[in-house]
Amino acid sequence: MAAGCLEDPSLERHFKGHKDAITSVDFSLNKKQLASGSMDSCLMIWSMRPQMRAYRFVGHKDAVMCVQFSPSGHLVASGSRDKTVRLWVPSVKGESTVFKAHTATVRSVHFSSDGQSLVTASDDKTVKVWTVHRQKFLFSLSQHINWVRCARFSPDGRLIVSASDDKTVKLWDKTSRECIHSFCEHGGFVNHVDFHPSGTCIAAAGTDNTVKVWDVRMNRLLQHYQGKLRS
Repeated sequence: MAAGCLEDPSLERHFKGHKDAITSVDFSLNKKQLASGSMDSCLMIWSMRPQMRAYRFVGHKDAVMCVQFSPSGHLVASGSRDKTVRLWVPSVKGESTVFKAHTATVRSVHFSSDGQSLVTASDDKTVKVWTVHRQKFLFSLSQHINWVRCARFSPDGRLIVSASDDKTVKLWDKTSRECIHSFCEHGGFVNHVDFHPSGTCIAAAGTDNTVKVWDVRMNRLLQHYQGKLRS
């Protein structure tokens, strides 16, 4: 290894409390808390400060598939196999609001960068957008023909990108609610997608062992990374 490399990682905290497999984790923006979702149907909030107790939030009726802190850290969103989305206040009371509109497992939750909107993706083949403060369902994006694994807002909140088992990545205009482009280059299910912080490109990962990066201004493939399977 080259001189000046960072030291090997060392274990900083060990959190134990879930009763089944953990599906998702997310740090709050200030890095003081960590949220986790589990197959045990619970959401837990862990403090990075020593001796601070963890919060266990009970409300979902089935496995929690995804969690995310809002940009302010005042809310946590979760999506579940019980077909609902919940918004939690990460405090000792653990109060939550239930969002019901999906008709199948919710795989993905993501706040817009201003914290005003939430986008969710589901096995019901739809992407749904909600208003956070009025806590209302706004609209569905419904052109995928198989489960939608992931949906993300662009950094400026104008676009939404979604990844699906139909082997496509779709780019949507939030205002017009139209699909403005479908990327069809994946040879398998597309599990995850996200925007670059600049908002000019997206990266998507699929079951075909590839990661693809596209420029969303010209809808052009920029990079193709092929994962190697070890024998």
